[in-house]
Amino acid sequence: MPTTAELLSEGTERLRNAGSETARLDAELLLGDAVGVGRTVILAHPDAPVGADAAGAYRAAIERRATGEPVAYIRGLKEFYGLAFHIDPRALIPRPETERLVESSIDEVMHRLGAAGHRADSPPIRVADVGTGSGAIAVALAVELRRRRASEAVEILAIDVSEEALGLARENAVGHAVADQVSFACADLLPGEVRAFDVILANLPYVRHDAMPNLPVAASFEPVLALDGGPDGLSVVQRLLGRLPDGLADEGIALLEIGADQEDAISALVAEALPGWSCAVERDLAGLPRVARIAR
Repeated sequence: MPTTAELLSEGTERLRNAGSETARLDAELLLGDAVGVGRTVILAHPDAPVGADAAGAYRAAIERRATGEPVAYIRGLKEFYGLAFHIDPRALIPRPETERLVESSIDEVMHRLGAAGHRADSPPIRVADVGTGSGAIAVALAVELRRRRASEAVEILAIDVSEEALGLARENAVGHAVADQVSFACADLLPGEVRAFDVILANLPYVRHDAMPNLPVAASFEPVLALDGGPDGLSVVQRLLGRLPDGLADEGIALLEIGADQEDAISALVAEALPGWSCAVERDLAGLPRVARIAR
């Protein structure tokens, strides 16, 4: 019966030979998943024996990873904003940089709730998460608002053009007990004939079409619809900008995730598509442009 240390060594070597840049970490995560314990438990017990079923499941997972399949899809799990999300090929895998968008949305909503003009009898603040995918942004926001006892003052609508992605988003909302706080709509960007939103959040595809073949092989397992942003990477974002005059309330704000090289491009696009509107870009923890704040 192999030990955890032996299986880790075996898996790490296989993944390293397959070209993985995170071979050891991948092996640790996959072995922990196969055994049913956390990665730290695996590391703490290198001499622990691993049963045949768990070892077989681990080796099968290693082979899937060796083909380039993301660890998140193999495990069916991805940590994001301190929460565990169910993840599968129906939607994009949440990235750490998107946590900046969640932070910005929480700050914006709480600022509005604390504003002098927002009273207990005021209408709820309406938030739209456009292109919700797995629901990570909407669910993380809802969980944080619940923690701050602000759930009843905010309405969150998670929107996606893919019914399959919305199914995954609903599962995550149920899993985090916020299904009563988040509504869902299948629509291309914003649904028609709805009251304007106070806050619009969007992590839309922003990879240039000609850059798609150069993405890491793991990205080839993810939905192209969630990655390909057209010739300049901002085609879908540009369509959303065209919907903002009607979709965003007069005093509302749109928070859009952008690529690290798109600060000038988004500013120019807003100036062209929305004359007189403002566009400020926030940076992430790495100091890179990450969230465009757009308002009238």
